Amino acid sequence: METLKNTFIKQFGQRGELVSFYAPGRVNLIGEHTDYNGGHVFPCALSVGTYAVARKRQDKLLRLYSMNFEDRGVIEADLRGLNFKEEDDWANYPKGVIAAIQQSFQVLPNGLDIVFYGNIPNGAGLSSSASIELVTGVIVNELFQLQINRVDLVKLAQQAENNFVGVNCGIMDQFAIGMGKKDHAILLNCETLDYHYTPIHLNTEKLIIANTNKRRGLADSKYNERRNQCEEALVQLQKKLNITSLGDLTVKEFEKHKYLINDEIVKKRAKHAVYENERTVRAVEMLNNGDLNGFGELMNQSHKSLRDDYEVTGKELDALVQAAWKEGAMGARMTGAGFGGCTINLVKEDLVEDFIQNVGEHYRKATNLTTDFYVVDIGDGAKVVTEVEI
Repeated sequence: METLKNTFIKQFGQRGELVSFYAPGRVNLIGEHTDYNGGHVFPCALSVGTYAVARKRQDKLLRLYSMNFEDRGVIEADLRGLNFKEEDDWANYPKGVIAAIQQSFQVLPNGLDIVFYGNIPNGAGLSSSASIELVTGVIVNELFQLQINRVDLVKLAQQAENNFVGVNCGIMDQFAIGMGKKDHAILLNCETLDYHYTPIHLNTEKLIIANTNKRRGLADSKYNERRNQCEEALVQLQKKLNITSLGDLTVKEFEKHKYLINDEIVKKRAKHAVYENERTVRAVEMLNNGDLNGFGELMNQSHKSLRDDYEVTGKELDALVQAAWKEGAMGARMTGAGFGGCTINLVKEDLVEDFIQNVGEHYRKATNLTTDFYVVDIGDGAKVVTEVEI
């Protein structure tokens, strides 16, 4: 934070009141590719995230600077005409949030100077974009005392990514980051936005994120293909069933009516969505009963379903998960869209050092790639950190 404040003074001068903010990254513990199928997800906020220092201006100018992209310098925009610009790159995310707030709530009377710094591993799939969106939302809400409730702020951040940036994401990332709670994960129904906090008691266990360092070239096109296949399955099931999403189905109902889906590939995709949704709800029951081994086994089943039925893992993710299973992980699975990105692993604390060394070695031999490991804690959601007089 001290470095961030010093950078702010260097870029924007030494006057007025600075306020500091934070928004975490997130990881989804279980419940993958269920969000757009009207099912449940189970994400948590992480102890890495995006930090920001901000100050109101006297004019309508927006000036944004990121310590992660110093070569881009200060990016400027006018509050009266916020538009997506390719050359503004990362700054389109905070610009989009401010545009959404102005459209839905209130035109801001003043511009802002903001400096950002993120320690979320770049390209790891831990949602750095939603993190910068939420930290911007909290900045604007706090500095202008807009009284926007947190769920509405989450929706505005998703709206910014969908409509301003043009990425068709669900609401899970923004929700986990905006609503996160230390040492808790969130069971979220993506259809209704009903949510429940579940305590995660990791006394002798650790969560480890492992990055495949594989560029996710296929993720976008395959993501859209899977969405279309699930929609096709839904239409065919609706010939006999009164449902609005695959998330409305129990496993038993799906098995009884899967004959309605006439394409075997489409049937497999729907099977994953239905079974994964039920796994996610059961996972919360396991945690509530203190059964971390049972929870870990459901993580393993989740990965196998993503590999065999949804087919979104790929060589690298499979190699990393298989190595984790071999080295004693209680649970290991891919997390995120797939075809690269990260795995999430539940590991006994006394095994962590050996786990990282041995899994890394297995992975390098299998893929000729190195992996980066992050031992993470479950942290709070987006918040004001402190106020400092300069």
